[in-house]
Amino acid sequence: MKYYILQLGCQMNISDGERVQKVLESMGYEATDNEYEANIVGIIACSVRQKAIDKVYTRIKKWNKQKDKKNMLTFVTGCVLPADKQKFLKLFDLVFTMSELKELPNMIRQYGVVTPAGTQTLDHDFETILNLPEDKTPKENPIPLKAVKTPGEKKKKILPRPDKGIEEFWHIEPKYGSGFEAYVPIQNGCNKFCTYCAVPYTRGREVSRPSEDILKEVTSLVDRGFKSITLLGQNVNSYGLDKKGKEISFPELLRRIGKIGDNHPNNFWLYFTSPHPQDMTDEVIEVVSQYKCLAKQIHLPVQSGDDAMLKRMHRTHDLAQYRHIVQTIRRLIPEATLFTDIIVGFTGETEEEFENTRKAMEEFKYNMAYIAQYSPRPGAASHEWPDDIPVQTKKERYHKLTDELMKHSLEYNKGLIGKTFKVLVRGNDRKAGYLSALTEGKIIVRFASDNKNLIGQYVQVKITSAAPFSTEGIMVENDD
Repeated sequence: MKYYILQLGCQMNISDGERVQKVLESMGYEATDNEYEANIVGIIACSVRQKAIDKVYTRIKKWNKQKDKKNMLTFVTGCVLPADKQKFLKLFDLVFTMSELKELPNMIRQYGVVTPAGTQTLDHDFETILNLPEDKTPKENPIPLKAVKTPGEKKKKILPRPDKGIEEFWHIEPKYGSGFEAYVPIQNGCNKFCTYCAVPYTRGREVSRPSEDILKEVTSLVDRGFKSITLLGQNVNSYGLDKKGKEISFPELLRRIGKIGDNHPNNFWLYFTSPHPQDMTDEVIEVVSQYKCLAKQIHLPVQSGDDAMLKRMHRTHDLAQYRHIVQTIRRLIPEATLFTDIIVGFTGETEEEFENTRKAMEEFKYNMAYIAQYSPRPGAASHEWPDDIPVQTKKERYHKLTDELMKHSLEYNKGLIGKTFKVLVRGNDRKAGYLSALTEGKIIVRFASDNKNLIGQYVQVKITSAAPFSTEGIMVENDD
């Protein structure tokens, strides 16, 4: 019997999906890329963007029609707003949070589906397979938590508790999607309440994963030869703040991983995403500069280059603070690449505010920027505000920032020509006869080769030409 999962959204959703796969395969199901041959089909949903939720409705409508022809079970989990959950309950067979993942075998059994592992005592054997601790935590009802108020709003919003039991979810070993790249969640939820974002309402408050478990997973991955490891969280650099006195800080977590790299024969690059400027201390940057395995690539979301806009977004930092962080990165890690996130066309964005964002991009010279044209997120505070920037204006601003980004990216990449870099080969390139790789700073490098055995390995490549978002070179030698 087989299962199919459609994963939507961010890297955190991908990481969550790896644990869902582990649970299903521990029950005896086999993964398939063909949804039409699957007995269980599910979605790791993302309520952050309306387009992603629209995809959920489109897919379940198709799946429910297939039920007339075959026996199949449907489920949805991931980032789901309470309003969406109520609708999904009428459309999907199973709707659950990641904190409830350990109960999935019982849910499937109670639904009356005969599974490949149907003869085993799931209550005991399943938890033994996944090494789950006994749940002795008393159940709690959702509690009201403070949220950013929208104009004219006086009532407090009720924040659900999808985070309840998340630490048990982390005990489930994931089925890693790659043999050389892995995502390691260190935190769930968000306390920032940016007005454009629904994450606090889909994932709940920030909860830090025990550092002992994080370090154990990282060490295991390094032992097994993984070469690229990414720590995940909505605000990774606020790690430990919810457990002051009981847990280490984010800089200390990086320091301990750095020491693992110093003392281990296997080489690896350790990344983290995404940090919030409010909690990005000089100490974090200092630690990254001190350890070889801590990758010299920083993803630092700016969202806007205008202070008034940042206030409307409730970003809790201003451009001066952001500038200090970038200057510290340039001073302590001059070789580091800098990535960011930007939203154009947010409610009320004036030409002057947009121009300040363009100037910020010109000043900070990002290697990569993920630029989004604003669209209201159901559940976010700004969803109740007017979406008053015309679509055409959003597109024009998007293209202006993209042009600005391309200019600086090309200038940086041209500076790499003639130099040799250690790169991690990730797979076939779109250009026939070429492989695609990434530098430590996540600059794309393609080179001519038909040797598939190089995928997942480090090689040395000399850069011979450059484009705005990629480079090309020739392989000098295998670095492993």
